Amino acid sequence: MAGIIGFGAYIPKYRIKAEEIAAVQNANAEAIKRGLGLTEKSVPGKDEDTITISVEAARNALARAEINPREIGAVYVGSESHPYAVKPSSAIVAESLGVGNDYTAVDTEFACKAGSATIQINAGLVDSKMVRYGLSIGADTSQAEPGNALEYSAAAGGAAFIIGPNEEALAIIDSTCSFTSDTPDFWRRAMQPYPSHAGRFTGEPAYFKHVVGATKMLLEKTNTKIEDYTYVVFHMPNGKFPMNAAKIFGVTKEQIEPGLIVTKIGNTYSGSSLLGLACVLDIAKPGDKILMTSYGSGSGSDSFALTVTDKMVEAQDRTKKTQDYVDRKEYLTYPQYAKHMETIH
Repeated sequence: MAGIIGFGAYIPKYRIKAEEIAAVQNANAEAIKRGLGLTEKSVPGKDEDTITISVEAARNALARAEINPREIGAVYVGSESHPYAVKPSSAIVAESLGVGNDYTAVDTEFACKAGSATIQINAGLVDSKMVRYGLSIGADTSQAEPGNALEYSAAAGGAAFIIGPNEEALAIIDSTCSFTSDTPDFWRRAMQPYPSHAGRFTGEPAYFKHVVGATKMLLEKTNTKIEDYTYVVFHMPNGKFPMNAAKIFGVTKEQIEPGLIVTKIGNTYSGSSLLGLACVLDIAKPGDKILMTSYGSGSGSDSFALTVTDKMVEAQDRTKKTQDYVDRKEYLTYPQYAKHMETIH
């Protein structure tokens, strides 16, 4: 199959600690942190949105791929927070990158798996030789209603992947599959500024059914076992769910923790599992095998098996790594945070 020939991440520098939000919500910060498995989250700058995050991540991906942007034949941006209801983010991103005009573009929406779905689409386009390279992006400036539990985790960030022929790949996509059903655990009606969710229902019949289902499907399809993979990445709505999924499969800490970025920056929705994958690719070595399973409410999961190639070694240091953005921090008070989020709606 096709493979990843370039990848990149971007995370805004702003952060807010759980204590700041808990003070406003009159909640127990320590209990919140234990319950969610995270301590702070990333916050978009006043001039940052899904498009600017996508452009920065894509520039890093291009730096690793070392290709001419005009060779890209497809541009897809997956997000729950596209700045425009009617006007594609993908076309603005492509224009900013200098892709030219000879490309197909569309914005995708499937909750938090909108980005991973575009990797499957681009892999199909590359394998069918309709395009040589396709750009897949998952990015969000996640919204959460003030006072809602989501406010502790809804974060900002994204990752970009350039998909191309396997002979150029840094990591080959060995296989992919999806597990989908109509499970209404999380939704946002038209014209509503904030999403709604079904509380604990979002876990057992939603997240775990699909993440576990897709992962089992992939293992069966590839005739592999979980211990065959050097790294495992599951979608990260909080710090607890992916760890619980890891326990179901017997995934070790050494396999899961390198991609567990949610504990450092929160849940970046469409960027979540893709940022976890970027974290792993930043440190992966030739021959390493990676399993990544995304999740999107509503509901569905995409699962991927990848093998890292020798080309990864030189590419890793061509641009900033995900951890560089994690380490770049400026903390906000709650009033400052509220002002930042005002510009998103």
